[in-house]
Amino acid sequence: MPFAATILTLYPDMFPGPLGVSLAGKALSRGDWSLKTVQIRDFGRGKHRLVDDTPAGGGAGMVMRPDVVAEAIDHAAPEGDKRPKLMMSPRGRPLDQDFVRGLADGPGAVILCGRFEGVDERVIEARGLIEVSIGDYVLSGGEIASLVLLDAVVRLLPGVMGNALSGTHESFENGLLEHPHYTRPAEWEGRTIPPVLTSGDHGAVERWRQTEAERLTAERRPDLLRR
Repeated sequence: MPFAATILTLYPDMFPGPLGVSLAGKALSRGDWSLKTVQIRDFGRGKHRLVDDTPAGGGAGMVMRPDVVAEAIDHAAPEGDKRPKLMMSPRGRPLDQDFVRGLADGPGAVILCGRFEGVDERVIEARGLIEVSIGDYVLSGGEIASLVLLDAVVRLLPGVMGNALSGTHESFENGLLEHPHYTRPAEWEGRTIPPVLTSGDHGAVERWRQTEAERLTAERRPDLLRR
């Protein structure tokens, strides 16, 4: 079965967005993966389809109601659906390549895009939502974050990238940042391609790439080496 993504959102028009073009878009058209949106407001309360209410204990903003969110989740992922249920949240576990690859190897994902001040904690617990963060900053909602997550996942699905090795020679796949890249012309503005890359010695090239990856990681992301 192809990877199946279902997005729970108040703004379904944001999808597929950038996922509808380039490699991801072509793969979507071929049926290599599928994308469905669920409008959370369809499960809202009252004449105005309200999905939020004031926070218990007071404070600014509004909080998404647990009953509304739960009904949307249960509609999107009825009993027996094996896909993980995710919620994009700045307090979630960091999105990293290991997590992305795990999702790509699975049946798909149901992704809740929160809005306002957040989502009632009870529905997060009751529906077993895995909170996922794309970085230490706050967005207006989870939609853009979910696009980031899906872009990272879809490119790893079978047949999406033209070269199957492309996904194994890049940043984070081996715990390091990626080595520098070069192409023609051989000289540009007085800068030349490192001679080892044009030497024809494949072993030397691989050693250079490994050394450069380690150097860049030590300079820019020493936290990766500490792991």
